[in-house]
Amino acid sequence: MARYDELTLRNAGYVAPSLQQSIRRCRVLIAGCGVGSTIAEAATRLGFEHFVLADGDVVERHNLNRQAFCEADIGDLKTNALARRILAINPEAKVSTLDHYIASDNAASIVAGCDMVFDTIDFLDLSGIASLHDEANRQGKPVISAVSAGWGAVLMFCPPKPAEPSIFRRMFGLPQSGPVDNASYVERFGVLFGALSDRLSPEVVQAMGHALTRMEDGTPCPAPHVSAGSYSVAALAVTCAVQLLAGHTPTIAPQLIVIDLLGELSRPGVSVITASS
Repeated sequence: MARYDELTLRNAGYVAPSLQQSIRRCRVLIAGCGVGSTIAEAATRLGFEHFVLADGDVVERHNLNRQAFCEADIGDLKTNALARRILAINPEAKVSTLDHYIASDNAASIVAGCDMVFDTIDFLDLSGIASLHDEANRQGKPVISAVSAGWGAVLMFCPPKPAEPSIFRRMFGLPQSGPVDNASYVERFGVLFGALSDRLSPEVVQAMGHALTRMEDGTPCPAPHVSAGSYSVAALAVTCAVQLLAGHTPTIAPQLIVIDLLGELSRPGVSVITASS
């Protein structure tokens, strides 16, 4: 049996053969390879085989609690470490690495090499995110943006509308075009988490609110994250991508898809009726 067929054998029943080939052909950009590393791993195991990895950061020990790296990767570029992980799962994968952050002067060429974008760029880089969404929108490429939120995740699906400003700019009240360097990260994303406050566990809302308050003066403040959140991002983002390739339309931003596993565990379960002995 061919290696790819064997790798994806257990997808049968959930992934039709024609959809599996669409997955295999699809070229994906992982923009931000921190939490994006979990998306890349989940996508590889599902059968995605063409990757462009873009990030200028290096692996640090505090990343290991939630990202798809290990002790041996510390100090190496995240793109290099992630490429090794993808190829360790599927040696036939085609992986290109770009060891710099996405910005207005390189977004066009980076986006041009893909069919679909996974956006997990650090929210502190508002200019980079806007540049990514602008180019994807202009080139007609869909963007799947995902962020971990405590013990769950939030996803925003942005289909391209080239005749309009990007959905990202419209959602966050940014200028229709041009630089966003003077826009406040805290102000823009504070609105997002405020809107989600009734969908997330109180401890998540409190933790994110504290992090945003600390960043008001521009001081980096690593927000708390746990592995369950990062892997919820992966599950949500990759499922969204597969639905898109299958010809279905996921929920479109500004509507958001929210998973709160901690909240689900506190809700009533499903009763199972068993035969008495």
